[in-house]
Amino acid sequence: MNDSQTARTLIPGVWPKPDLVWLVIAAIFALLFWLVPEQGMASLAFVLKAVLSVLPLFLLSIALLAAATGSGADNLIATAFVGRTAPMIVLAALMGALSPFCSCGVIPLIAALLALGVPLPAVMAFWLASPLMDPAQFVLTASVLGLPFALAKTVAAIAVGLLGGFGTYALTAAGALAQPLRDTAGNGGCGGARVRNPKAVVWAFWREPARRDKALSAAGKNTLFLGKMLILAFVLESLMSAWMPSGWIARVLGGDGPVAIIIAALIGIPAYLNGTAALPLMREMIGQGMAPGAALAFLIGGGVTSIPAAIAVWSIARAPVFVAYLAFSLAGAILSGLAWQTVLSLN
Repeated sequence: MNDSQTARTLIPGVWPKPDLVWLVIAAIFALLFWLVPEQGMASLAFVLKAVLSVLPLFLLSIALLAAATGSGADNLIATAFVGRTAPMIVLAALMGALSPFCSCGVIPLIAALLALGVPLPAVMAFWLASPLMDPAQFVLTASVLGLPFALAKTVAAIAVGLLGGFGTYALTAAGALAQPLRDTAGNGGCGGARVRNPKAVVWAFWREPARRDKALSAAGKNTLFLGKMLILAFVLESLMSAWMPSGWIARVLGGDGPVAIIIAALIGIPAYLNGTAALPLMREMIGQGMAPGAALAFLIGGGVTSIPAAIAVWSIARAPVFVAYLAFSLAGAILSGLAWQTVLSLN
């Protein structure tokens, strides 16, 4: 065994697996400096300026994520699924908009909730609202797209949850959507433990070494993940700004009519990027003439029903529930975009 093999054996992870996002960023800059060095310098300067502009709020978002992890605040989710169905739907939509789950990460929790017999309307409300907003995402959205847009997206997240929850309530009352889980879905595994066995929230988590370490670990992981996604998004934004045909966005997705908003929602569903990465790109597209309502429709539609998320949903939900999930997502995205564009047109 040579020295390098010994190092890999004795020190697990000394040769970490290359990260695809960082490789893509490095490849883009390598090509830029090789083929168009002036654009390489311009993009590098753009990224550095953009990172510095969002750094304070980015750090705040990381602190919020770490605090939620260390304190166990996500255990509050269990309180949303107790009581009568209608109030449960409202509370589930509100909790969904505050919970730190992405569209794929929420799937094990959903499986656990349904396996435990939680009514589907409340689960659907949480299911739709959860990937769209959380405190950290709110801070990042405000830093990139402005506070009004962040508030609009938060209201939209809750509204989409309510639409799906009460819409599902009507369907189940009519006898539809029975037996929502596939037989192979299981019960959510360890991802549903916070619902099956909820623990008390410890707000002063820094006083306990184990919780403090958990918070620091979450801060490190989220800094690396969100940081690389933002940097990639800023790189792409710089290239869009330099090379996207002038007026193209304004012609296709501009104006305050419904057509642009519907197109944006339909595009967002299959082609969605990570929620963090999408923010700078939406800023650039709005700057080039994209209607703000269309941008919101894109973020809402894709936030819930990106292709990876749809595959995950299909793996646990029966076909009628899957169709309802897609329908409520698309309707919520379009209605949210139309409502936001209407509000802006009145000001």
